Amino acid sequence: MKDQLIVIAFVFPGQGSQKVGMGKALADAFPVCAQAFAEADAALGESLSQLCFEGPEDKLTLTENTQPAILATSIAAYRLLASKGIAPAFVAGDSLGEYSANVAAGTFAFADALQTVRRRGRYMQEAVPVGTGAMAAILGLDAAKVTQACEEAANGEVVSAASVKGGGQVVIAGATNAVARAGEKAKALGAKRIIPLKVSAPFHCALMKPAQERLAPELRALKTSDPSIPIVANVDGRIKRRASGPDGAIDALIEQVSAPVLWEAVVQRLASEGVTTYVEVGPGTVLSGLVRKICPEATVLNFSSPEELSAVEALQM
Repeated sequence: MKDQLIVIAFVFPGQGSQKVGMGKALADAFPVCAQAFAEADAALGESLSQLCFEGPEDKLTLTENTQPAILATSIAAYRLLASKGIAPAFVAGDSLGEYSANVAAGTFAFADALQTVRRRGRYMQEAVPVGTGAMAAILGLDAAKVTQACEEAANGEVVSAASVKGGGQVVIAGATNAVARAGEKAKALGAKRIIPLKVSAPFHCALMKPAQERLAPELRALKTSDPSIPIVANVDGRIKRRASGPDGAIDALIEQVSAPVLWEAVVQRLASEGVTTYVEVGPGTVLSGLVRKICPEATVLNFSSPEELSAVEALQM
C-alpha cells in the first residue's frame, strides 16, 4: 500500500561513468536496446557498440568516444523503460547527461545528439593543450568557501567551481598551477580532502569558451521539437518546458560547456517539484550517491542491467 504519490525523475550520468562492457547485457537481452546501439553505430559510421561492449578501455576513455558511448548506453536503457510504460515526470542529466535527457524528452533526435556530443568531446579536448589544465574535487567545504579559495589562488589564471555536486563536494577546474594553488587555499579554509581528478581537460570553466563558441552554431542548427518531458538544466537549475519551446533547452546546453554544473540545485529543484523517486538511467551510480546525500528521504534506483529492471517496474505497481 502506497501512502503517497510516486513522482519519478530520470537522471542521466555524465563523463566518468563509462566502463567496458556497459550496455552489453541489455543489448543481449532486449531487442529495443540492441536497436538503439545499431542506430548509434549507423549514426557515427563505426562500431560504437563494440567499443562499449569490448573496449579497449584506453579508447573508450577518449573524450570524443566516451561522450557518445555513455549517451548510447543511457538511451538504450531509457528506451527499454519507455517500452515498459515507465515514464518520468521530469528528466535531468549531469553535463553530457543533459543531452541524454533532451533525447528522452524529444528535443532533438538520437542520431543528431550522438554526432553532436562526439564533436563536443573533440572541441572540449582541443580547447586546452594537454597538461595545461586540471580538475580537482574539494571535499568537506561549502561552495562559497571554495569560490573564495579559487579567487584568492587565481593570480590572473583561470580557476573556478566546475561542479557543485552537493554533500560537501565541489569540483574545481582551470589552469594546472591555479588548481593546485586553489586546493592548498581550500585546505587552509577547512577542506577535508583535495582529490586531483584524472581528466583530459578542465571542463566547465572559462578555458572551455573556445569549445562553446564552436559548438553553439551546431546546436542551434539542429532540428528541434518542444520538450515532451520537463528538463531541469545544469546551468541554472531551472525547468525547460514544452510551453517555452526548445530554445531554452538548447541555450542551456551551450552555456554549460563553460559554466559550472549545479547538480545540487538540479536535485533541489526536482525535490521542490514533488519528485519522490530518482532512477539513474545509464552506466554507473555516481548520481545515485549524490541524490542520496542531497535528498536522504528520496527513493533512489539504478538502471543499467537486466537484473535491475524488476525494481524499476515495481514503481508502477
